[in-house]
Amino acid sequence: MAKKRSKRRTHLGAHNPAAPTAINGHINSKDPKSMVIRMGAGEVGTSISQLATDVRRVMEPGTASRLKERKANRLRDYVTMCGPLGVSHLLLFSRSESGNTNMRLAITPRGPTFHFRVDKYSLTKDVRRAQRHPKGGGKEYITPPLLVMNNFTSPNSDHTSKVPRHLESLTTTAFQSLFPPINPQRTPLKSIRRVLLLNREQSPEDDGTFIVNFRHYAITTKPVGLSKPLRRLNAAEKLLKSSKSKKGQLPNLGKLKDISEFMVGGENGTGYETDNTSGSEYETDAEVEILETSARKVQSSNKSSRAAQTAEDNSDDENDGGGHKDNVERRAVKLVELGPRMKLRMTKVEEGLCSGKVMWHEYVHKTKEEIRELEKKWEQRRKEKEQRKKEQKANVERKKAAKAANKQQGKKGEEQNDDAEDEDMEDYDSDMYDYGYDDDKGFDSEGLEGDAEEQVNAKMEEDGEWEDEEEEIAEESKQAKKRAFKG
Repeated sequence: MAKKRSKRRTHLGAHNPAAPTAINGHINSKDPKSMVIRMGAGEVGTSISQLATDVRRVMEPGTASRLKERKANRLRDYVTMCGPLGVSHLLLFSRSESGNTNMRLAITPRGPTFHFRVDKYSLTKDVRRAQRHPKGGGKEYITPPLLVMNNFTSPNSDHTSKVPRHLESLTTTAFQSLFPPINPQRTPLKSIRRVLLLNREQSPEDDGTFIVNFRHYAITTKPVGLSKPLRRLNAAEKLLKSSKSKKGQLPNLGKLKDISEFMVGGENGTGYETDNTSGSEYETDAEVEILETSARKVQSSNKSSRAAQTAEDNSDDENDGGGHKDNVERRAVKLVELGPRMKLRMTKVEEGLCSGKVMWHEYVHKTKEEIRELEKKWEQRRKEKEQRKKEQKANVERKKAAKAANKQQGKKGEEQNDDAEDEDMEDYDSDMYDYGYDDDKGFDSEGLEGDAEEQVNAKMEEDGEWEDEEEEIAEESKQAKKRAFKG
């Protein structure tokens, strides 16, 4: 008899991934969600299509990673689905007729929309090809990146500058809302594995340009103050406790006589060296102190109480001796670029969702009189739109009321028809069924007592005259048939 299969892929007992809240500590339904879209699908070209795919990787996990665009899809199709899916941001990539690559950042459902021209860009595969030890493809993308913004607000800007102060604040808020906020008290340090750097290039003169450099990095850490052999042993110890493949990742001690030869470098070794004493130091961007968190096993109440008592005794001994043991470790932090790279130049800001009043334009500048005229036009459009909405609402209410009245009238008409039918049946029962009916003699078809025709026919049958009439009728029918054949 075959062994019954144990369902371990999607049922209880399966090695399912942990919940998002257990991984990063801040995933919830209110977190921002985005869609990265190629307008025109494949018409934008392979490079821009790959760029959109790379930007989707940057926006993970709160983005539509498997979105498939079609040539027939329009912006209205995506905007319609933003509400049911809870999408808060749209990143639209397109190519103009002149060949320029454009990116629009739109906040749903009412805007604003930021228009950028992509001056330069490098794909993820190009960045990885230029690196000696590229990184990526692991668990970096299961949590949102840390957003770092620099120089978005200039200290000397005001409402009269070519790039006004309120525009800088609005752009800062728009980019900050792309990712969920981080709570330092609840967010585990291990969940921050990527960083997105947005740096605004400050021009020496106020020339009215707003250029943003887009960079995407992975965060790697290594312990500081340990030699390379000791780091390898530490990594091997962690590897032995895991379920991963250990082939080629453990140090080979087969040709050594003692562990000390591995630590000091063998017979001709230079001795125990650390990063501080060695000639080449570890390339690092910063050094930080972090608190190591160790996993705890679930124990019974008796074992946990004994362990707590032992910990208290050890702490008392350490306090008496003046020592203090902690799990603080110094680690070197290094950033490894993942890609893509982009140089974004903001050209226009619109008030609505890819439409509406132009709040700022890099090339087109209006005078105060022109701005007043435009304000009057937009105010007139707004009033006309509100009037149309009121008319549409009134029409809808009027149609609903008429429909309800028709339903009510139909119900009353049905009741009246039912009453009339009941009255007709009563009249039919009282008049028609009583007319020409006698309880003693039965039903009279003509409504007359003593039907004369019936009596005449009965007398003819008794005298035999009815048979003669039948012969005459048969003879007349034969003659009629003969005349019909002759004709």
